[in-house]
Amino acid sequence: MTRRCPFALTVLLALLLSPVLFAQEQAAKPFLHPLFASDMVLQRDVQDPIWGWTDPGKQVTVSMNGKTATATADKDGKWLARIGPFEAGGPYELTVSGPRQVKLENVLVGDVWICSGQSNMEFGIGNGLNAQREIQDANHPQIRLFTVPKHIAYHPQSGFANNAKQPDEARWLVCTPENIKVGDWGGFSAVGYFFGRDLQEKLHIPIGLIHTSWGGTLAEAWTSAQALDEMPDFKGAVEKLQAEHAPGQEHAAGNDKSKRPNPNQVTVLYDGMIAPLEPLAIKGAIWYQGESNAGRPMQYRRLLPTMINDWRSHFGVGPFPFFIVQLASWQPEDAQPKESQWAELREAQALTAQTVGHSAIAVATDIGDAKDIHPKNKQEVGRRLALDALALVYGQNVEYSGPTYAGMETKGNSIVLHFDHLGGGLEARGDGPLSGFAIAGADKKFVWADAKIEGNTVVVSSPQVEHPTAVRYAWANNPANANLFNKAGLPAPPFRTDMPK
Repeated sequence: MTRRCPFALTVLLALLLSPVLFAQEQAAKPFLHPLFASDMVLQRDVQDPIWGWTDPGKQVTVSMNGKTATATADKDGKWLARIGPFEAGGPYELTVSGPRQVKLENVLVGDVWICSGQSNMEFGIGNGLNAQREIQDANHPQIRLFTVPKHIAYHPQSGFANNAKQPDEARWLVCTPENIKVGDWGGFSAVGYFFGRDLQEKLHIPIGLIHTSWGGTLAEAWTSAQALDEMPDFKGAVEKLQAEHAPGQEHAAGNDKSKRPNPNQVTVLYDGMIAPLEPLAIKGAIWYQGESNAGRPMQYRRLLPTMINDWRSHFGVGPFPFFIVQLASWQPEDAQPKESQWAELREAQALTAQTVGHSAIAVATDIGDAKDIHPKNKQEVGRRLALDALALVYGQNVEYSGPTYAGMETKGNSIVLHFDHLGGGLEARGDGPLSGFAIAGADKKFVWADAKIEGNTVVVSSPQVEHPTAVRYAWANNPANANLFNKAGLPAPPFRTDMPK
């Protein structure tokens, strides 16, 4: 027969065990967070937060390049010191002293960018165009690489998961041909690398790239419970997940497949792969995701801005720049104009860039692949993201966008379209005529249209539509024939003049 433990003995055991449990908990949290390591990049022009854990009440001092900051560990043992600001430069030696002493070497100061999303961001350099040559040329000591290990979590994590498969994850690596190959899927993120390479070559400052992505994942998985709780679409899912994984409930999963680790649950990648980075000082973020949310494009109009504002609130560096890759073309071309959820998702991405501030898109419809959802030309994606940053963050006089729809007027049986971002003028890319336009009357039956450039406008018409009311451009999963560019060499983003509110 099982004997019950008297209440007094239970209390005594708890009191005896609590120091042991506290010591175990502290042992699991490092004196210095693993983000801070030799070969890292610290964000320039700000007071950089540096943190870790030690005994409550202990003082910790951080020193670098003649500046010092001191912090005292709180009741949970966490300490956080803010040091700087520093101008771009280095290498420096950073020391952290207190109950322990740590010395970091070869630390640079520059701009730190987060690179996140699903598989097209995870897509490694070894899988892309001219992979062997690009890897051989990836010798950039002023670029540093950090990959966050994949991890599903049900509460915000303070540190990273251990990944025995990729032991070089969760540490900073100098960008070399050898280190650029580190990664589960062909090496470091190709989009992230090409973006960072272009910035470093143009700006001549150190660039730190933090890659945190997971193929096939949903945007709501990358968003915190706090933010999703404000969206009725997700409130129930958040409450359910929190209830299932409340303290003492984790064992209930057992063999229930619905409760096994799944990266496509609300909040779990924010908790496991974004929260451990906070509140690191960063310059901005680039984002390549949306394929997995393409079935819910209207919802994405609210979800993506929610996620962006969520990240901005947690990192604490203000409304940092956030640049979005529009979905590339994929699947067979349509014989006739029709509705497209991928086109609507691209529209949601463009609307987000217009409404959340300090954001922009990089168009990729012209460099997709009908047969492969992972197009290989990541060099151009990275270049276009870098143009966004060079123009909008660094103040360089470069065109960063293709022609963007600015308005329309009806003239007889034609619709005249006006554009911003003319980039020296409009042009039809390739040898053929301007294409990719569809037109409709009040019946909303779209047909392919004739289109011609007249000065800074495009005139669209069709003999099948006597009284046109709306035009669509590149409105398809795969608008491969869409060829409106500006003379800066950038494609026009897809659009429709009949966009619903």
